[in-house]
Amino acid sequence: MTTTTPSDVRPDPPHSPDDGSLAEFGYRQELHRSLGRYASFAAGFSFISVLTTVFQFFAFGYAFGGPVFFWAWPVVLLGQLLVAACFAELAARYPISGAIYQWSSRLSNLTFGWFAGWIMVIGQIVVVAAAALALQMVLPAIWSGFQLVGTDPTVTSPDGAANAAVLGVILLILTTLVNVVDNRVMSVINRVGVTAEIIGAVLIIVLLLTHSERSPGITFHTTGAASTGLFGALAVGSFTAAYVMIGFDSAGEMSEETRNPRRTAPRTILTALGAAGLLGGLIILGGLLAAPSLTDGHLGVDGLSYVLTSSLGDGVGKALLADVVVAIAVATLAIQTAACRMLFSMARDAQLPFSARLSHVNPRTGMPSAPALVVGVLAAALLLLNFASPDAFLAIGTTCIVMLYLAYAMVTGPLLVRRLRGEFLSEGTDETNAKLFSLGRWGIPVNALALVYGLAMTVNLAWPRAAVYDPTGGHWYFQWFTVLFLVVTLGLGGLYRWQRTRRTDIAEKEAPPAVPSESS
Repeated sequence: MTTTTPSDVRPDPPHSPDDGSLAEFGYRQELHRSLGRYASFAAGFSFISVLTTVFQFFAFGYAFGGPVFFWAWPVVLLGQLLVAACFAELAARYPISGAIYQWSSRLSNLTFGWFAGWIMVIGQIVVVAAAALALQMVLPAIWSGFQLVGTDPTVTSPDGAANAAVLGVILLILTTLVNVVDNRVMSVINRVGVTAEIIGAVLIIVLLLTHSERSPGITFHTTGAASTGLFGALAVGSFTAAYVMIGFDSAGEMSEETRNPRRTAPRTILTALGAAGLLGGLIILGGLLAAPSLTDGHLGVDGLSYVLTSSLGDGVGKALLADVVVAIAVATLAIQTAACRMLFSMARDAQLPFSARLSHVNPRTGMPSAPALVVGVLAAALLLLNFASPDAFLAIGTTCIVMLYLAYAMVTGPLLVRRLRGEFLSEGTDETNAKLFSLGRWGIPVNALALVYGLAMTVNLAWPRAAVYDPTGGHWYFQWFTVLFLVVTLGLGGLYRWQRTRRTDIAEKEAPPAVPSESS
């Protein structure tokens, strides 16, 4: 198959029909284009998975920020909406799998875009592991029999951390199988799971708000928070919101499998983030208002699972927690799918080791099987860190956020440069001959704010706070885990690129000289 590299393609290609939308980029349609608007929305919403992530990180946010950590939520939502608006423009113009890699490469150059894709795919693999760990926050609260290792289900205990790894590996086996079977099966599971998650989220919000113990004014207090001060409470408390509101670009990742992607993907990127942001904020508010106590220590350890079972009763509480389990499973599946599409896209351009195998699509299923196995195995390997220390849970969670935020900035940065040079054009039509989604004259200010926000949050999340990353002391590598992981990721990527360039240069030098033709 002949392809063009991302740097060879013009920044704003003209519209082409849906059945040939990849031809202008030098690719042929191999993935099955079977996803409609709701399936595209589900891809973004299930990656965000508000129930998974809020239940997973609520306790952490409350432990450091107290009720006031709620106000970090609207700040992060606004910042991510700025990023999503930029991504919506790009999704309309580049409806290709491997969105971050493809967008960054076309806005800058292949090398810069390769590193953006490399950071993104490694980050996605870490997110898969982090999402799978969320089962520990819910399953033992439903039934003690799910505590397969030891007796203490708390994620910060050795028993809880080890059990989280076991449950996570079991889930990864299941999601890997689904990612190999067929994209229609994956889509059905995704849509059903997202529908169940939305219904469950609405029920949780209604029940929590109708069981309120206090007024919303409590969100201005730092009751029960660690002694970090107001700024520290918001800075660390923002981890919860930052972890929840990532992955909305998945609608762009699935563009090659979406019908009318130029029209559909931009809208689903924005609606998935908006819906998740609204539901998540209301769930956090409801949890703070309905909690039996803000000072008994349960909120900072057991989180929302404790609120549901104690405020709503075991029956209703556990039924809602079962819905959260569905959300966690679907989120893990969606994140793994997004990582698979990134590997596939980069391998299709021969930009990864074993590219031929990683870019192979089963013509019957329409799925690239090898990437699913790679992502599943690597994510499972990361879960083994939980056996080393319970602190690995937080290290894995925050590391994946930093990786994705940095990759996002490697798109919004070059995009801003293109805008300032007047090289990012807004012309073009989608599959219905309507104008492509565009920010118009708001493009530069929105893009600039999105970049500044993304870089600031990256620094905030990666800052090696001992109280956050190594609370028990003695594990300096967990305090610096995010920074070290990023350095190693960049180092390995740089080594691979150097070796690849070196092999290419050697091959060109050793190639026999061209034989002149008779006419010459």
